[in-house]
Amino acid sequence: MRIRSWIKKTKAGRFFWRVVIGLVGGAITVFGAIALVGPGPGILIVIAGLGILATEFAWAARVMVRTRTYAQKAADKVGIPKWVQLALIAGVAVLSILIILYLYATGNI
Repeated sequence: MRIRSWIKKTKAGRFFWRVVIGLVGGAITVFGAIALVGPGPGILIVIAGLGILATEFAWAARVMVRTRTYAQKAADKVGIPKWVQLALIAGVAVLSILIILYLYATGNI
């Protein structure tokens, strides 16, 4: 959090931070929308992108709640057991952590 608070000390820094969060979260959300019709866990990627956007934008938090509700209703309708849903979420979380650690170890972060 020290980096974020250091960047957000000035008005220009706050604007820069919101732009970066908007670009990263928007790109992930668009990628998730593409994965909805293609191969991949589209709804999980969309929720991840909205989660990133929700750290800075209130509208994204509201959309994320609606999207999560929609995803839960769809999973209930399909009949995916709760443990499978949790396993998918845990798997994506572990994969994300591994990617972040790899990027950190190679000096790309």
